[in-house]
Amino acid sequence: MSAFSVPAAKSVELNPSPEELRKYASEMPNARETEFGNLNVQTRVVARSKASTYVATDSPENHSDQTITREEYDRIAALQNEYIAGQDMIEIRGYIGNDPEFRVPARLFIERANANIAGMQNQLYYPLDGPAEDVEPELTVVYTPNLEMPGYPNDRIIAVDLEGGVTRVLNSDYFGESKKGGLRMWNNLVYERGGLAMHAGCKVIPTADGDKVMLIVGLSGTGKTTTTFTKQNDSNPCQDDFVALMPGGKVYATENGCFAKTFGLDPEHEPTIYGAVTKPHAYLENVSQDDAGHVDFHDESYTQNGRATFEFADIDAADARNLGSVDYLLILNRNENIIPGVARLSADEAALYFMLGETQGTSAGGAEEAGKFLRVPGTNPFFPLLHALQGNRIHELLKGSGVETFLLNTGRVGGPDADDRSQKVRIPHSSAIVQGIAEGTIEWEADPDFGYEVATSVPGIDSADSAVLRPRGLYTEQGRGEEYASLVQRLKDERREYLSKFPGLDQEIVEAVG
Repeated sequence: MSAFSVPAAKSVELNPSPEELRKYASEMPNARETEFGNLNVQTRVVARSKASTYVATDSPENHSDQTITREEYDRIAALQNEYIAGQDMIEIRGYIGNDPEFRVPARLFIERANANIAGMQNQLYYPLDGPAEDVEPELTVVYTPNLEMPGYPNDRIIAVDLEGGVTRVLNSDYFGESKKGGLRMWNNLVYERGGLAMHAGCKVIPTADGDKVMLIVGLSGTGKTTTTFTKQNDSNPCQDDFVALMPGGKVYATENGCFAKTFGLDPEHEPTIYGAVTKPHAYLENVSQDDAGHVDFHDESYTQNGRATFEFADIDAADARNLGSVDYLLILNRNENIIPGVARLSADEAALYFMLGETQGTSAGGAEEAGKFLRVPGTNPFFPLLHALQGNRIHELLKGSGVETFLLNTGRVGGPDADDRSQKVRIPHSSAIVQGIAEGTIEWEADPDFGYEVATSVPGIDSADSAVLRPRGLYTEQGRGEEYASLVQRLKDERREYLSKFPGLDQEIVEAVG
């Protein structure tokens, strides 16, 4: 990978202080101060733009997602460079990751007119050891929120050059494109180094048998951050969004902070996130507030994808450099019919459900995904290579590793919200399940339909709520046995058909469908 020089600009400020970034952001016409003293920016684009994201390559067969040619990428780069020549820019340099053996120097180069994005990214990069001028970034995001690109969806493009380590973002003012731009390219680096980048939170749970390290994999908005930050035995989060899992269960961190979803944020059930989000130096994005600055985390009139960034220094957090190997992997699945609150998986089943990535879409993926049933391999929309590669890699990493893997439903059992026969898997249910996994106190039995093990009892979940653990029993007791059997067969048929789209996927993973 050759060194990349940022385009010439009208002016460039390298690593302004947090105070300077806050000042620039406060001057934005769409920024308002909240009752907490922090800034809240209302953006034009309120979610990541998957339909506008393309990998630059002349070998499209090596990628599962949409691509553009190298020639077209060069055309886009030239247009963006020409635009930048007349702009005041900010350059933020830092590290993705904090372990000297694995950290990657990274950079955001963005219009000063959108300084909130620079301020938010500055909170997520790990700080450099020395002067910014002495560190040469390996990964760069060149970001022009106010430059349109006609001919692409919504006149917007995110053009990803994996070989050059550069992502160019045009005509989106949503912070997630900066964050994911760097992490998408980092996914590629981790795979090349023999590991797998996982769209996962990481937490450490103290138990009588010592600290237990847990990874929580899930699509954005399905409870990954909530599950990571919810306390069990004074547990501490380590990472919120991406980690590298390496052979032997070693984990490397990526970010020095969190980009948390704020819709429905409840100080009773999520006090850690609430406390951090309401600090004066947190950045809010697309959170509802009135003219007096009062914030309403439950108002969805603008979007349900309100967000906030904060640093791990604002909370009690563990450091990935001090962790042992991973003990548990949790795969989140927000569903509404026959997925149990928790199921224990074999290594083959773990790779299967990881590869299926089944869940209900949320506003984090935009209006086209919200509320729809999705399958996203690895629940990782940012893996830039063939998806069969990540399925095979997780299978390889888990087999014989000693990592116990579980499927967790963070949605409902028995039907949608409007069906009064269904039961919601609530945050206290999920928390009890996580604690039971860490402490080894859950009792299990084999499920006759899917082969995995389901819980017969979980400390903290009483009999009145036990239906979330046993969908088969719920449907049978309600006289819906035929409906359940039909759903089982439909799921198996659909899963086999879906997996057939990934040539080269290990046969053991496919056969785990049953």
